[in-house]
Amino acid sequence: MGIERIREEVFCNEVETKLSEAASRLYQRDIGELTDAQIYNCVLQMTKDFTQASNQIKGDKKVYYISAEFLIGKLLSNNLINLGIYDKVREVLVKYGRDITAIEEVENEPSLGNGGLGRLAACFLDSIATLGLCGDGIGLNYHFGLFKQIFDDRLQTAVPDKWITERSWLHKTDMGFDVRFKDMKVRSVLYDIDVIGYENGVNKLHLFDIDTVDESIVKKGISFDKEDIEKNLTLFLYPDDSDEAGNLLRIYQQYFMVSNAAQLILKELHDKQIDLHKMYDHAVIQINDTHPTMVIPELIRILTEEKAMSMDEAIDVVSKTCAYTNHTILAEALEKWPVEYLEKVVPQLMPIIKELDKRVRAKYKDEKVWIIDKEKRVHMAHIDIHYGFSVNGVAALHTEILKETELNCFYKLYPEKFNNKTNGITFRRWLMSCDPELAKVISECIGDSWKKDASNLTRLMDHVDDSDLIDKILAVKKEKKQQLCDYIKAHEQVELDVDSVFDIQIKRMHEYKRQQMNALYIIHKYLEIKSGKKPKRPMTFIFGAKAAPAYVIAQDVIHLLLCLMEVINNDPDVSDCMKVIMVENYNVTYAEKLIPACDISEQISLASKEASGTGNMKFMLNGAVTLGTMDGANVEICDLVGGDNIYVFGKDSDTVIDLYAKSAYVSKDYYKKSKVIKEAVDFITDKKVLAVGHKKNLERLQNELLNKDWFMTLLDLEEYIEVKDKAFADYEDRSAWGKKMLVNIAQAGFFSSDRTIAEYNRDIWKL
Repeated sequence: MGIERIREEVFCNEVETKLSEAASRLYQRDIGELTDAQIYNCVLQMTKDFTQASNQIKGDKKVYYISAEFLIGKLLSNNLINLGIYDKVREVLVKYGRDITAIEEVENEPSLGNGGLGRLAACFLDSIATLGLCGDGIGLNYHFGLFKQIFDDRLQTAVPDKWITERSWLHKTDMGFDVRFKDMKVRSVLYDIDVIGYENGVNKLHLFDIDTVDESIVKKGISFDKEDIEKNLTLFLYPDDSDEAGNLLRIYQQYFMVSNAAQLILKELHDKQIDLHKMYDHAVIQINDTHPTMVIPELIRILTEEKAMSMDEAIDVVSKTCAYTNHTILAEALEKWPVEYLEKVVPQLMPIIKELDKRVRAKYKDEKVWIIDKEKRVHMAHIDIHYGFSVNGVAALHTEILKETELNCFYKLYPEKFNNKTNGITFRRWLMSCDPELAKVISECIGDSWKKDASNLTRLMDHVDDSDLIDKILAVKKEKKQQLCDYIKAHEQVELDVDSVFDIQIKRMHEYKRQQMNALYIIHKYLEIKSGKKPKRPMTFIFGAKAAPAYVIAQDVIHLLLCLMEVINNDPDVSDCMKVIMVENYNVTYAEKLIPACDISEQISLASKEASGTGNMKFMLNGAVTLGTMDGANVEICDLVGGDNIYVFGKDSDTVIDLYAKSAYVSKDYYKKSKVIKEAVDFITDKKVLAVGHKKNLERLQNELLNKDWFMTLLDLEEYIEVKDKAFADYEDRSAWGKKMLVNIAQAGFFSSDRTIAEYNRDIWKL
């Protein structure tokens, strides 16, 4: 027996021993006598034991990644893979007649994020640990996350997304800090989640909470008393900000997050006996979007009030420590807090913010770069740019738009601060974990080196004409589609045709992402089929998305999709040709089922509006072919795969920006001159749709498209129909399509978050 095989057996025996010990300790029973839920708790405990035996990553300099969101997803399989024991655990469970996938289903998904911002933060923490860099995440321990989505009467309803159980990945520490607001002082409590690097050490995700939070104050849906801060502070991510109380609560949350972060960072520096005048040599703070911006004035406040630094010294030190990542050009995401609101919550910060603004005004006469504008609003991004040492965009196009238009006035002041860091994803979760069948085919072809260095996937390009490999990839895709069909049948009670084309759009519901354009295409195809023009192959359109509770039009788009699902799936003339399904409560767990099964990846945002996207990268990695505009990272995907392996449509970003500048887009003009557009838009209030929907919602959405259409749905609709039809037609040549899939997989390596984090470290953090 070879030495490697002996090691394998020893390790497998160690896993079984640890699992048996956990079963005995927790339940005083043997593994074979336990329920799936009990086995999950035992594997959880065993994983924690292995993690404790791993090395905590240390370093003279540390990055603190502060983010309002960490959409970490279920952690069991990811942690087992990163510890190198996933296959061993699976073998042990098989020995006892158990399936590891059933055990994984027991785990609750942590409700700590919503969309791409939070998922990116999770990937980044994974890669920081995998690269052996000393770096922790800092956020809040939301009890109910955004919300759990339930469809009722074809409308989105929201209920609390409870996820915290007695046994979880959360570890309650004995650390906490006092946080002072204008009208109260609270004491935080710190919870940690271990972040395990792939075949490397361990960092931490620090999540702050308070013990006075009262989950029982949530009444109907997700409504609660937004003014009772001690009871609601960490209940929900992004509480409804449609009124003043909601806005104030968001400021309470953000200050609570950054005050704790600042105190934790300073404590760790003190424990290392670091001279705070040289803080920037030992700590770097990455501000993920504008939510954590107040960490800058908070640190300055503490250094001046409590650490005896002069204002000049404190500003200099903090400005050399903090870096800012911009994720969007959308106005609502570039936070601007009224001075009045900040005075009501954190008056102690206002003298600092006013001093920062005063210094800016003394240097620059351009009002566009001031921190406090004429309407007495504090521009959080302006604080980040003036008083941080780095400003990065998250895709090549996005960064150029920031430099040339959206933040041009700042770029002229600080060209040296601006840099691009194209987003990435962690391949451990988005291929090894959710698509092990494809991972196996890849490794059989090019070996395992891609698991540590994703750029090695390009070796697949040497095999693009290998028909056997293409057949294997096509077979895996069908297998993943069948798994998704089974999952959707069990969870949504909808039967899908595994041989149909799976066209999937899964992302946050927002008009700029243009799910409404996809809906209009579906209407167009429905009308074609009703007129007798049937497609060669059935089509399946799959959506997953949550709409913010106060975002009325986004909820109307969900309503339209659910109405179309009802009309189309129950029409005997059409249902054998096309199906529409919107999955309920889309989250990371659902994404892990949907992404490996996708044929056509919908990335159809209005050019210039999507900073990057990361779903596009995950789909590409799993062999889906992108249908998209030249927006965000789609541009870089196109450059990598070539025009033959992506379907591109729509006006470019320069054209769109020019249309906005000149107010030259009038949606009704497109409606009037195109029969196709008119028929599709009119159908939103067709009697068939009204029979299953709500007139108010449908008419409001239709009027929005006809009279505003801020994100220019109708501008690109006809070309979208044309190019999408071509993609469906090309799908019929299975070998040619398989080659497109292979090229996409082979070129996906660039989008590894390991590469992104290596660039952050090389250019910004310098750990």
